[in-house]
Amino acid sequence: MTVTEILEKLESLGNEKVRAINKKQGARDDQFGVKMGDIRALAKSIKTNHQLAKELWATGNIEARFLAVLIIEPKKLSVEEIDDMVRSEQFNHVADWFSSYILKEHADREQLRLLWMKSDHPMAARAGWSLTAGRIARSAEGLDIPALLDRIEAEMPTAPPETQWTMNFALAYTGIHHPELRERALQVGERLGIYRDYPTSKGCTSPFAPIWINEMVRRQG
Repeated sequence: MTVTEILEKLESLGNEKVRAINKKQGARDDQFGVKMGDIRALAKSIKTNHQLAKELWATGNIEARFLAVLIIEPKKLSVEEIDDMVRSEQFNHVADWFSSYILKEHADREQLRLLWMKSDHPMAARAGWSLTAGRIARSAEGLDIPALLDRIEAEMPTAPPETQWTMNFALAYTGIHHPELRERALQVGERLGIYRDYPTSKGCTSPFAPIWINEMVRRQG
């Protein structure tokens, strides 16, 4: 399939309800409103195609970018290409797919993390804090987590919303996975108060760090 054929297919799968939901979540107008299941099914039929994925990403269309993430070959992307792609996407849902499917498995993720942790670009910083949160949870060796808590306490109140979200993951994961720093993380979360009143669906855990931390620790027994 060509890019044109794929865009036509995606447009035919568009759904007004999905478009409205995406819009409410911050999506730009360049979207068709395709359900995630339909995008996954299309990716399965196309299979891996690195060049096609890059062409789809270049269209800027939201669904084309979701699809690109699923059919691209992450190992073939250079640091420069990944940096450009991260900075070019403003819709958090696409950015999070990119982080989950590409960044977390890329061989140069630590180089990228260090680059983005110095950035004032909202989406680059979002990606940097996402990778940092992952390290806090799974491979914290070499991280100065108290210094990261200092940064969170100082920078999170005025950070862009895109960046605040993944900084909050780093804060919560500190309290969940590092008992010696749990009280400090709880204090920082309480003092900042970010997401204290965040609307949370029944059965879901609030993203407010003190609630999140205490609930996950309770589940650990």
